[in-house]
Amino acid sequence: MKKLMVLCAGMCMLMAFTSCGGSKESAYRKAYEKAKAQEAANSGQSIEEDVTVVAPVVTRPATQNTVVDNGDNVSVRQEAVSVISGAGLRNFSVVVGSFSLKTNAEGLQNTLKAAGYDAQIAYNSERNMYRVVAATYDNKLDAARSRDQFRSQYPDAWLLFAK
Repeated sequence: MKKLMVLCAGMCMLMAFTSCGGSKESAYRKAYEKAKAQEAANSGQSIEEDVTVVAPVVTRPATQNTVVDNGDNVSVRQEAVSVISGAGLRNFSVVVGSFSLKTNAEGLQNTLKAAGYDAQIAYNSERNMYRVVAATYDNKLDAARSRDQFRSQYPDAWLLFAK
């Protein structure tokens, strides 16, 4: 019974403290507007509303810049990996799958090999992940182009720079 009374008293106090919060803001706003009106009346000025000034639109001819080589802006993940299955990795590799189980990685590797790719499996011991590499390249731009092609079928494809 005492618990119920303490709970009711707590709820009443909570309602009392939260019920009078909204009136303070409107009172401050009214006092601010009254002070502004008095200030304007004392200085002989009228109260001005905020006026938004819009600058005229100036038309300019459009110039087009075509980016041919955007290889520097491609994001690359750097990891220490060792090749488990495959011929070996070059500087930049396109990873289309990451698995914690080797059998899953081997399944994707077999699928890629059946499609005509020289797929490889690399192991990252720090993260305990098997990376399925669909293609590997010496330069970043070729790897980025290949990654973009693989993203039609593997949307999470990314670039790996092997340490």
